[in-house]
Amino acid sequence: MLINKLDNVEVNIENGHKYARVDIKSGENIIKYGEPIGHAIGDIKKGEHVHTHNMKTNLSGKTVYTYTPYEDKTEYEKTDLTFMGYVRKNGNVGIRNDIWIVNTVGCVNKSAEKIAKITGAKCFLHPFGCSQLGDDHKITQLILKGIINNPNAGGVLVLGLGCENNNIPEFKKVLGEYDNSRVKFLICQEVEDEIEEGVKIVKELQENAKKDIRTAVNISELKVGLKCGGSDGLSGITANPLVGRFCDKLTRMGGKCVLTEVPEMFGAEHLLMKRCRDKETFDNTVKLINDFKDYFLRHNQVIYENPSPGNKAGGITTLEEKSLGCVQKGGRAAVVDVLNYGDTVKKSGLSLLNGPGNDIVAVTNLFAAGVNLILFTTGRGTPVGTGVPTVKISTNAPLAEKKQNWIDFDASGLTEKDLTEELFSFVIYIANGKKTKNEENGYEEISIFKDGVVL
Repeated sequence: MLINKLDNVEVNIENGHKYARVDIKSGENIIKYGEPIGHAIGDIKKGEHVHTHNMKTNLSGKTVYTYTPYEDKTEYEKTDLTFMGYVRKNGNVGIRNDIWIVNTVGCVNKSAEKIAKITGAKCFLHPFGCSQLGDDHKITQLILKGIINNPNAGGVLVLGLGCENNNIPEFKKVLGEYDNSRVKFLICQEVEDEIEEGVKIVKELQENAKKDIRTAVNISELKVGLKCGGSDGLSGITANPLVGRFCDKLTRMGGKCVLTEVPEMFGAEHLLMKRCRDKETFDNTVKLINDFKDYFLRHNQVIYENPSPGNKAGGITTLEEKSLGCVQKGGRAAVVDVLNYGDTVKKSGLSLLNGPGNDIVAVTNLFAAGVNLILFTTGRGTPVGTGVPTVKISTNAPLAEKKQNWIDFDASGLTEKDLTEELFSFVIYIANGKKTKNEENGYEEISIFKDGVVL
């Protein structure tokens, strides 16, 4: 399959691997998606397999970026299209009305589990909240704050121990204003039986949540996270472009999409920067990229050594190739904002979110950014999910057939017909209450990004 007329490689649609369309000389760029994805390290004959044995990345070091004003030619549209959501007191809209238990510290994980088991509430376990310093500790607090504020929660029990760095009085300073009918607190050291007391509070939250009803709200209120994991050579041909078309459609209607996985923007960041709505957004995008490169360098790691063994087995050779496929999830929408850990998505359009490509950390960051659901493309398959519906979209038919207990939507047919309307309708179906496979299986976890010292 030829993706772009400028390409000097074709993709075998059966296995996702690349083959030379023409003779390629040593040192010459390998072109895919119309962009360089590396260079040949030896002469490559027409028809020859192009992969790790005969090509390498072009990327090295940090890059200087130049701002070019973006002319947004998007044709925005007003629509009467709705979904059935829960309108919260602050005006945010959720698509679920679950009761959550969120720990301030990992020491009370088992207590949270016991309360959840008795009541049917959901708990999100993590090992942090104490013995952390500086920004590392702050990230934990901001992620937990974002989760508590996610509008998909009908109620939240914030469960603390009492002696941790992130004790409830200190955490409340970070949390700020909250709906006291929806968010309750329990310090385990201050009660005789924390399980009994926790169950009592959760049942109160459940009774209160029964008052909430689904009402029709405009599609512009929908907030969707974009993520890929276990990519293969078809990710940039089927699932990611399909999600990109979904993103374009939703943002044209005033909806919000959030793209994360900063290291998987490396090599394709220039395409996002060209779409930044203004100079401030461009500058924030440059900072987002360079700060993450500095993070690699601080830990004496190679910036561009990214494709995993699974990626390589699926036909992806270099980070440029992976990134050019990855960013397609953002379609062609204008980049309107850059979010840091714990920031909440607010602007209609495409926002970029800080964080690594690691699957469970990335979906946690999206969860904390306030998205209602996540579109998660995959060519290798994964059961992972977080506290919001995590829609698994397969790049290829064999995966969708083999892992029906993981996969929600098969994007492989995009090579033959446009599936945008099908995916859009499916997402509304999910927003209206249809459970995703991760929800059915109970695969709802979090993992908080860590970059610091443990005392």
